[in-house]
Amino acid sequence: MIISGWKCKEKSMNSLWKLVLNKLFPAIVNINVFKYLLLLIILVNLAGCGKAASQDVSVGLNQLNQNSQADSVKLSRQISEVSPPAVIQQLRQSLEVYQPQVKIVTPKSEEILQDNSLKVNFRVKDLPVFKNSQFGLGPHLQVILDNEKYQEVYDLQQPLEIPNLSAGTHTLRVFASSPWYESFKNEGAYDQVTFHVFTKSDHNNPDPKLPLLTYSRPQGDYGAEPILLDFYLTNAPLHLVAKEESNEKIGDWRIRCTFNGESFILDRWQSLYLKGFKTGKNWVKLEFLDGQGNPIKNVFNSSIRTITYNPKGKDTLAQIARGELKAEELRSIIDPKYLAKEPVPKEPAVKIIPAVTPTPKSKVEVQPTLQTAPSIEAKTQTQPQAKQPPSVSPVTPPAPKAIKSAPPEVKQAPPKIKPAVKSGEVLQTLPEVTESTVLVPQPQVTPKSNTDTITTNKEVKAEEAEVKVKEVQAQSKAQSQLKSTPQGEAKTTSEAERKTAIPEKNLVN
Repeated sequence: MIISGWKCKEKSMNSLWKLVLNKLFPAIVNINVFKYLLLLIILVNLAGCGKAASQDVSVGLNQLNQNSQADSVKLSRQISEVSPPAVIQQLRQSLEVYQPQVKIVTPKSEEILQDNSLKVNFRVKDLPVFKNSQFGLGPHLQVILDNEKYQEVYDLQQPLEIPNLSAGTHTLRVFASSPWYESFKNEGAYDQVTFHVFTKSDHNNPDPKLPLLTYSRPQGDYGAEPILLDFYLTNAPLHLVAKEESNEKIGDWRIRCTFNGESFILDRWQSLYLKGFKTGKNWVKLEFLDGQGNPIKNVFNSSIRTITYNPKGKDTLAQIARGELKAEELRSIIDPKYLAKEPVPKEPAVKIIPAVTPTPKSKVEVQPTLQTAPSIEAKTQTQPQAKQPPSVSPVTPPAPKAIKSAPPEVKQAPPKIKPAVKSGEVLQTLPEVTESTVLVPQPQVTPKSNTDTITTNKEVKAEEAEVKVKEVQAQSKAQSQLKSTPQGEAKTTSEAERKTAIPEKNLVN
């Protein structure tokens, strides 16, 4: 009965809507179009409400854990939460064994200083505090004076000097930090001291009974994403403990994070790695809220910082964020003795091996010289063959030379003297001297060596020179005899000249 009555009422309502729409609009228009228009208006209104609500998104630890396997979690329209770099996840395991205990030795709590400069000394247990010279990172202390930018301490042997303090009350906060600036959140890793310079004042004096927020990161310049969001909480009870103690206002505390005007809320204390920053200047604001969403009025619970993001940075953190450095390379930033254990010289040695291996190239270059060696030997072998013909082949004797029996001067002899002819005497005339050639064969010389042939040639030349000299002497004698002797003796002189013209040495034995 109830169901049937409801159906009848629904039909009556539909018919009523149809009557109203038919009266307002012509019958030609389809009713379904108006249904879609109404649905579109409702969706636009919901989107506007969602946009207003997106400026303050609540993010809890459970939600982050559920999305830990995802690439990113959208926290606002610009900012997303992503997993830490793989190198940091590996190095974290080595730091989890430490539970650092930090203590401010000087100044003392509520101490009144009579000087505006301060030297701060610390004591740290269960954490090696040092700075790796190669990467510029290491476990350290972050020291914050009032709500100013923190200072890093890597050497506990030297006190931290803070000059030019203003008169009045100041608060010094310190906590242990990892090399990549994540704060240690164990009990005892944080210490706080309030002191006074000359006199006390109302500012920079937090209430120890209220929760306190200490801003850590992001801060400074960044060369790559993701960027770390980190803070330290003091006097912030666990939610379950606070509820059991009927203190729901503090138990439901929140941390509101605002990046460039867009906010999201965290209800758990942990470090986050974020993406979505714009290039250039960005601003960040952290606020400690109570369970009703109102700021808890304690000094330092609202902090604002500006950061600069420039991609493609070359610093160590940027290289870690981009995954350009390996965990084994960065092991020295968490263990001061790792450099002594690591065989550092072996790495460059391994890199040099490829440069030394191209030794076969030098062998290839030498091969041409080795191949040309036989040709050189062949040349050296052929050279003596070229010199052998003079010593081996017999020297053919030169053709016999024609030696003139009388020198040309004989033709120019003085004119004949015609003696007076007596009766009964027969005139005797001198015979005409004709040039006669005598073939003088030279003896065959069998040269034994080049030196022998050279000596024989010299001897032949010497003999020829002697022959010429004798010929000249003979001619001179002949001329003198022609002048002095009568005609009857001409014949004898000519015969003597013929004999002397041919030297005995040129005759063949």
